[in-house]
Amino acid sequence: MLISLLSGRLDFTTAVVDILASLVVIFLVMPFHEWAHAFTAYKLGDTSVKYRKRLTLNPIEHIDPVGALMILLIGFGWAKPVPIDDRNFKNPKIGMGITALAGPVANLVAAIVGGLILNALITFCSAFLLSQFGNYVLLFFVYYIELNITLAVFNLMPIPPLDGSKILFMFLPDKWVYTLYKYENIFFGVILILVWFDILPIGYFSSLLGQFISWLTALPFSFF
Repeated sequence: MLISLLSGRLDFTTAVVDILASLVVIFLVMPFHEWAHAFTAYKLGDTSVKYRKRLTLNPIEHIDPVGALMILLIGFGWAKPVPIDDRNFKNPKIGMGITALAGPVANLVAAIVGGLILNALITFCSAFLLSQFGNYVLLFFVYYIELNITLAVFNLMPIPPLDGSKILFMFLPDKWVYTLYKYENIFFGVILILVWFDILPIGYFSSLLGQFISWLTALPFSFF
């Protein structure tokens, strides 16, 4: 990330590879994340996402400049949230919960695809990875996978306005849900502070999930 480069924790070439992985996530995966929200909502009955032009993978419709910059700076960020009209769902709370879950699942799918490509390279192109350029390709996929896992874990945290809060709301009384929605802007500010000072346990859960995805994506290649 840019902060790691400026602080000297990463050399220039490694930082460039990290930034390239972040740009792929910003322009490809984050639109996929928001499209997953929109597509799920559409399938559950909310056709408004189509008329708002969010049922697309076009990054222009999804990218939030500040959120994208935050990903480049510290590895956490956001896209433009997809407006969902829960009145179109048969069960608004369950519909919102399922729709919210689709976004982090999209990040996990992206991480798994990256893991499969990485393991394919390790299995069939090991000589290439020993080269200088091959080592950078390896680093690219490692950063790409880690960033997707981190974003999935971050979004699954049950704090408004993150996706995890919508999943939590499925199990809370309506009165509590309305109260939490009322203060979600304050929660968002608190989240940014906690992330900046590395207080949230995102790294711990990302590490556990990363180990599982590493095992899962290596499994198909264990027979070669």
